[in-house]
Amino acid sequence: MDGCFHCGEAVPGGKRFLLDIDGISQPFCCPGCLAVADTIIDCGLASYYQHRSAPAPKADAVPDELKLLQHYDLAEIQQDFVIDKDNLKEVQLSIAGISCAACAWLIERHLSRTPGVALIQVNTTTERARLRWDEQTTTLSQLLSAFASIGYQARPFQPHQQEQEYNKEVKAYLLRMGVAGIASMQVMMVAIALYDDLFPNTDAGLVSYFRWISLWLCVPVMGYSALPFYRNAWRGLKNRTLNMDLPVSMAMIFAFFASVYATVTGTGDVYYECVSMFAFLLLTGRFLEMRAKRRASETTANLTLLVPMLARVENELGEQEVAAKTLQPEQIVLVAPGSQIPADAQILEGSTSIDESMLTGEHLPVLRNIGDTVFAGTTNIESPLRLKVLRNLADARVSEILRAQDDALVEKPKVAILADQLSRYFVAALLVVTLATYLVWLQLDSAKAFWVMLSVLVATCPCALSLATPTALTVATSRLSRSGVLVRRAHVLDTLPKVTRMVFDKTGTLTRGEIALSKTLVYHSTLSEAEVLAIAAALEAQSEHPIARAFSKHRNMDLVVSSRENQVGRGVTGEIAGTFWRLGSGAWLAPNQETVDLSVYLANDDGLVARFSLSDPLRDEAHALIQACHERGIKTTILTGDSSGQAEVVAQTLGVDKLVKHASPDDKLAYLRECDAAGEVCLMVGDGINDAPVLAGAHVSFAMAGGTDIAKSSADAIMLADDLRHILTARHVSARCRAVIKQNFSWALGYNVIILPLAATGHVSPWFAMVGMSVSSLIVMTNSLRLSRL
Repeated sequence: MDGCFHCGEAVPGGKRFLLDIDGISQPFCCPGCLAVADTIIDCGLASYYQHRSAPAPKADAVPDELKLLQHYDLAEIQQDFVIDKDNLKEVQLSIAGISCAACAWLIERHLSRTPGVALIQVNTTTERARLRWDEQTTTLSQLLSAFASIGYQARPFQPHQQEQEYNKEVKAYLLRMGVAGIASMQVMMVAIALYDDLFPNTDAGLVSYFRWISLWLCVPVMGYSALPFYRNAWRGLKNRTLNMDLPVSMAMIFAFFASVYATVTGTGDVYYECVSMFAFLLLTGRFLEMRAKRRASETTANLTLLVPMLARVENELGEQEVAAKTLQPEQIVLVAPGSQIPADAQILEGSTSIDESMLTGEHLPVLRNIGDTVFAGTTNIESPLRLKVLRNLADARVSEILRAQDDALVEKPKVAILADQLSRYFVAALLVVTLATYLVWLQLDSAKAFWVMLSVLVATCPCALSLATPTALTVATSRLSRSGVLVRRAHVLDTLPKVTRMVFDKTGTLTRGEIALSKTLVYHSTLSEAEVLAIAAALEAQSEHPIARAFSKHRNMDLVVSSRENQVGRGVTGEIAGTFWRLGSGAWLAPNQETVDLSVYLANDDGLVARFSLSDPLRDEAHALIQACHERGIKTTILTGDSSGQAEVVAQTLGVDKLVKHASPDDKLAYLRECDAAGEVCLMVGDGINDAPVLAGAHVSFAMAGGTDIAKSSADAIMLADDLRHILTARHVSARCRAVIKQNFSWALGYNVIILPLAATGHVSPWFAMVGMSVSSLIVMTNSLRLSRL
């Protein structure tokens, strides 16, 4: 490019603005274009310059506050992380600076008032948000600026970029912790010399000297290590909201300046060691909390990291390596053994075992042959494959899982909403109680009033309360993902433990959905079993009906069918070697015969020739699931549209409590409403298009991995492998999650109920209050993390 690398305009002579991009020094026309390009590269979006179809607008034409964000409005950039949903744009954002539920509340309140915003949901545990907006009203860069206006940095969520941000945040926390930790040790050493009960005869000049030393050692802690607490507290006050960093900041500032006053005047006590230790303990708790959040949210984020960066494409020029995210449907890619598959694709050539554990949680490889679908991020184990891409990476199964998982994490169940509200009100109540305590002690003992107030302020800080629910929900959701259950809606964890009846579709849910030929009965003695099977296979050769596939392996290519005609609801007719044949249901060809199983009849002009008994095998785990339901007192129902005798066979074999057959979608939904009216909580499991209404209408619903897209979009959770045992796993984890949330609330509230009167009556010193508050938060975090080991 002869002109500016960013906007294409002429580069003025004399001044050279240069930037290395992919090892090549590129020219720019002005510092503005250079700054924007540098930002694009730093954000990990260098692929924009590879795929753009026209130069970008000149940076100087963009308002100053949008210069660093304007590239996010470009369609070429947005294709990597923005999706279309209900005629709106939607994006997942990573947000820096979130510390508690009040931060999420503030962001949601502020952004919801911004013109063009249709939805904003924030998850404090994963530090992500889901944003949906009308691009005709506002732009993404303006919305990102709205985040910045209240003190938060928001950027589109991209796993590689978030990894870099996480590493930077870890380094910053470690540095702040290091300063606070070293200062705490030094201040503590000096403070020992100031304890009157240990050294009662210390010279007054030496006492003053030690106090000044402590003051200067504490300054880096107050001026650097504690900055995150001040920023969060000020951000809340500026936007007229209360967060848990407000009492923390107040406690540190009060204690420090009271100690400074005592140092300057030479009267009273100093608490520099308490301030330094408090900052160190708080930073340690925040650091461990950050690590726990990372562990809880990284499971699904890591799915996209498993997708290879490059793909080997076959085209008219031969083979060429391209970025995997640029793959388009119908392109041909080659995958070597041991390599990850770059896109959802169909196998054109090759047969191999695929490791799908990253999607299904099942660690045994599965065999995939020509015509089978394989998914991005899974691993080809044995043989080379030639694949046809089915969809781009943004629409791949792994991307759908990540979006659905984020949907579940940002949707707040009632208990989470209650916890958010409670923590905000608790801060307000704490400040009122603290003020009241101070006023009372002013009357009782003015010398102790300030320090008693400080103890109350610190001891009752609601850190543990704000962590009680979101941490447990996030860890539980992550645990289910590893087990092959994708939770799409947050209420699943609330509802599953309450289920009293499980309702199953039959075909494709309790059965494999694979019609197989189990028995052949020949009526016409002149024809063999192989001959009647070949005739049936020839008649069904052009049908896509599941029954037709049961005959496919008996196909004889020498048999030619003429005048083939489908008889809707009956079967198929055709002429073979001058004989007219009919293949279809018993109601059409053998109305007088009673059959319990699923049967298909073959007939010609002379009458019935053969009967084929078909079966849909039960899933191996179906028996165990129904038995486990009975053991737990959960009633079971088969709710199916099948009107054949096969439904009774399945119901009797499994021992289900109730069978409802020949049910239309409306009939199924009516049945669930009857159960609801009777006070039952129903879990529905299905896989087909006709199951979509009832999946959406159930208290909680699961879709099978092999189900239709409509069924999956209607369900509350998706099993990533067709294994019904995952339902029991999900119910167990959900029950444990509810128990852990109750334990967390009991501890957080119980601790505050006990410590408040002790602190208010002067029985808890400030340093003990600081240790107690930090330990309380760590207990809640550790208790929630136990869910990951279930």
